[in-house]
Amino acid sequence: MDIEQILDRIYPLSESSKQILKSHIIELNFPKNHVIIQQDKNEKSFYFIKNGIARTYIQNDGDETTFSFGKEGDTIISFKSYIANEKGYESVELLEDCIVYKLNTQNLRKLYSENIEIANWGIKFAENLLLRAEDRLLARHFGNAADRYELLLKNYPNLLQRVQLGYISSYLGITQVSLSRIRANIK
Repeated sequence: MDIEQILDRIYPLSESSKQILKSHIIELNFPKNHVIIQQDKNEKSFYFIKNGIARTYIQNDGDETTFSFGKEGDTIISFKSYIANEKGYESVELLEDCIVYKLNTQNLRKLYSENIEIANWGIKFAENLLLRAEDRLLARHFGNAADRYELLLKNYPNLLQRVQLGYISSYLGITQVSLSRIRANIK
């Protein structure tokens, strides 16, 4: 997904505002297994995925818990760094070779004060991130594992071909054995 499609999906901008915003975005390539955002670091930028897939996870006492996936068109971001300019609690690992678009948060904040269209785009961007986080939270707390699995497949239809089952079971909060049972019952 190219950067224009990603920007337009968030909020439509005039061509001039879009060009201003695009002038602050750079395209980067990273290899599979690269950790693009590291836990306990204040991340100064965020990313949009052009091509590839990523997982967001937390490490606690040596255990990793996956709590989201990102695919083409999605955002890779540390919420705490973006909103509060503080160290983030999450890490983001690229599960495939990825092409991403990078945008520096400080540059974006400056654009917010200079361009009302870009400021409105930023509001919509933050609202979309909040809604996505709320959806994940509600699904995790109010659905059973089979429901969460079906929702995951609906939102990420080809995830099983692209991601290790261990990451999926971690995301669902179940063991790989339980995931195998759920998959067998759904087929």
